[in-house]
Amino acid sequence: MRMFTAADRNLVMQRLLDLARADPAIAGAAITGRSQRAAVTAGPTSTWRSGSAGQTTSRVFLLPGWLEADIAFMPAADFGPCGPAWRTVFGTSLPLPRPGLSNIGELAGRAWHHVLHARACIARDRFWQAEYWISGLRDLVLALACARLGYPVSYGKGAHLLPAELTEPLQAALVASLDPAELRRTLAAAATALGEELNRADPQLASRLLPLLGELAGAAN
Repeated sequence: MRMFTAADRNLVMQRLLDLARADPAIAGAAITGRSQRAAVTAGPTSTWRSGSAGQTTSRVFLLPGWLEADIAFMPAADFGPCGPAWRTVFGTSLPLPRPGLSNIGELAGRAWHHVLHARACIARDRFWQAEYWISGLRDLVLALACARLGYPVSYGKGAHLLPAELTEPLQAALVASLDPAELRRTLAAAATALGEELNRADPQLASRLLPLLGELAGAAN
């Protein structure tokens, strides 16, 4: 089956933007890096069938050549950046929110949750589940670094933008087998990387968690 090309993608995107500009119910449009977002000022039109005014609705279309078109509709009052990849094409959007400690704090809380569960699963011989939590922990450390530096956080989209000194230590957290010693080693590596990233992002929080994270590193030796 033929795979879509960059020209195919650009053609579809331009066609969608042309339709949006011509639609009186669309007040603005933006490219977010993965999808197009449109601000709706009235009810749905026959062209878009987006949903009721006042709601945020997403539509995903799978086109020939495995090309996926993602479109999201939102009220005009909410039309604004959902991340640093946002690019307004037309209309007026809200200002880009600055990355805050709330996002970092949420990611840190999830990472700590993963540490606890990975440790418990290793102790209970639930090795596949332990691998699941360790891999998730590694991903959250990358997400924390992305949030701190203002890169895209979700789905690893900003990971390739991180400097090598942040990503190379995480290679030690790649699980090679379900052997308990290997799981303890990789958990310790991921926990150490978490502690270092927390120290950069939120030193106060890091000071509370580093002693416990250090215990994991010691237990792996």
